[in-house]
Amino acid sequence: MSGLIRWTTGFPFSVGSGQAWATGWNYSGLPTMTSRPKTGVFAQPDGSISVFADPSAAKAVFEYTYPGQSGSRNVLRVPGYASWDMSLNKRWKMPIEGHSLQFRWEVFNVPNLHRFNVQSTSNPYTLQQLPQDFGAYTSLLTNPRVMQFALRYEF
Repeated sequence: MSGLIRWTTGFPFSVGSGQAWATGWNYSGLPTMTSRPKTGVFAQPDGSISVFADPSAAKAVFEYTYPGQSGSRNVLRVPGYASWDMSLNKRWKMPIEGHSLQFRWEVFNVPNLHRFNVQSTSNPYTLQQLPQDFGAYTSLLTNPRVMQFALRYEF
């Protein structure tokens, strides 16, 4: 029996100003965060999954940055990444000298964890998005549970 467990902290992310050009003509900049919204994995009434508990309230805590200010970069975090893979194998010696039979069972993502990808779109979080789309997850970092079996005859 063997296994592999991987667990990381949450990834940081920023909210963008979109195409507002708040800090200069050529650069869109980052908005300024006035208070910290609650982040994580939250089901919304429309069935979507969001990084924010209340997307409308989260959008309201960001304001456009004035020229000369720097804005808030990578101040929010999402839940981390976790994976757990295991395998079980058994080898039997055959009556013929030097021959053996091996059985393997491998399971990837044993607890079937779902970790959402904070960078799932090219520009995921901008102040110009609709409130209900602000912070919506669109893809996963993990794959669903997969099992595979193998039977190997060695000679």
